[in-house]
Amino acid sequence: MRNKYEQMLRDFSSLGIELSDKQLQQFDKYYELLIKWNEVMNLTAITEFSDVCKLHFVDSISSYNYFDFSASDYSLIDIGTGAGFPGIPLKIVFPNLNVTLLDSLNKRLNFLNEVIDDLSLNEQGSIKTVHGRAEDHCAPKEGSLRETFDIAVSRAVANMSTLSEYCLPYVKVGGRFIAYKSEKAQDELKAAKGALHLLGGKLVSAEEFLLPDSDVSRTICIVDKVETTSKKYPRKAGTPSKQPLS
Repeated sequence: MRNKYEQMLRDFSSLGIELSDKQLQQFDKYYELLIKWNEVMNLTAITEFSDVCKLHFVDSISSYNYFDFSASDYSLIDIGTGAGFPGIPLKIVFPNLNVTLLDSLNKRLNFLNEVIDDLSLNEQGSIKTVHGRAEDHCAPKEGSLRETFDIAVSRAVANMSTLSEYCLPYVKVGGRFIAYKSEKAQDELKAAKGALHLLGGKLVSAEEFLLPDSDVSRTICIVDKVETTSKKYPRKAGTPSKQPLS
């Protein structure tokens, strides 16, 4: 199997990560399930083996260059996880994480629950799925997920202002929001400066880089949660995307 994943192993190694045989088997099973389920529902337009390895698996772990997920048993929420990126690859590589995968489509959660079971991802730390929109589970009330996570991550397709309103309310003061952007994000970040302040966030860095052994550009935006988010945010469903904060 290591021959099959030779390129991905090199890519991970360049990030300072050496995969065990068990982790490699988990990625292999994940790929099989992704392709199987993708035949009956829209999980990803990227299906070629080498592309999935590079553009989903390696990309999901690329933030490790800028944040050490192995340093503690962090609680992490992946907002708008879709087919499980970056949450599931992060859980495979850093099994110490306690991961929550949030998505609005039940069919995707059925897929993710099968992945969790087949890959035995609950053996160390925890991982679970939660159904709903980002606005649904962080109302300031008992049982809410509001400000309960050390880390929020997202690869969701949204501008930085909107994404921050979805994600920062879930992060504890002292925690971090890590946004995966597929291109240079400087203009987005300038536009989001006011939104970050309103939501209690402070931009720490925006790291531009190429995925290993490729010309694929990525930006990791790291935002510290420095103040409690006002109870006004997030606004009602649909508003953050239609009327981004400025």
